[in-house]
Amino acid sequence: MPTIEIGFSPCPNDTFIFDALVNHKIDTKGYDFKLHLEDVQTLNEWALQGKLPYSKISYGVWPKLKNQYQLLESGGALGKGVGPLLIYKEDPKHIAGKPDEKTMRVAIPGMDTTAHLLFSLAFPNVTNKVFLVFNEIEEAVLSGKVDAGVIIHENRFTYADKGLSNWMDLGHFFETSFNAPIPLGGIIARKDQPQEEIKLMDALIQESVQYAFKNSYEILPEFVTAHSQEMSEQVMRQHIHLYVNDFSIQMGEVGKNAIAKLEQVYAQIIGS
Repeated sequence: MPTIEIGFSPCPNDTFIFDALVNHKIDTKGYDFKLHLEDVQTLNEWALQGKLPYSKISYGVWPKLKNQYQLLESGGALGKGVGPLLIYKEDPKHIAGKPDEKTMRVAIPGMDTTAHLLFSLAFPNVTNKVFLVFNEIEEAVLSGKVDAGVIIHENRFTYADKGLSNWMDLGHFFETSFNAPIPLGGIIARKDQPQEEIKLMDALIQESVQYAFKNSYEILPEFVTAHSQEMSEQVMRQHIHLYVNDFSIQMGEVGKNAIAKLEQVYAQIIGS
């Protein structure tokens, strides 16, 4: 049985999307899969090295990968109301309640993430940044290691309970600026793979998402819960309902247009 290597995150949205594929709940046309479950910044770095033939990546790094990879239609995360949030810990010493933008130290979930790109769009003059794994950012803000932090994934559902405040919805800033959904992450295929295989993988991932929608909403698959042991079932479900939608089945022209808008932001901020 031929084996295909693929990388995605252990977050509930990705494991929900890929469960039926990698666990052979659908007909995989004779293919087996070798999995690499890593945080998205690691996957971004691996993609820059060309390490995996198929991988989830942040759209924030996509402009650097276009020559070596192609985007798949299925398996990605786009949408409205799904973007990263800038959070902070209120301090009575700050009259306005928020840190000084000129001097504040901000935690970002990875150099090449979409979150970094969206933060840079909204706060172009902030340069004092520290790059952390996404699940370390809440604690960094709480401990005072940083003045503010950009949160993604399930931290959207937990920050308020920890006493942190929402400064800005960075996704909403992008949505209103460009009248487009937010492209968070997509699935890429290395161009040296056979086109027939790439097309098949795209179709299989689409089928896997459709299977999940049809069969896995009532009872979360073990593949999802096994990799989300620190989350409550409620948070897992919130995570999936927020990040997995019709764009995950097929990005379509609306999705492609949104990605093009993000590429414009990249060119504006980082340079082509």
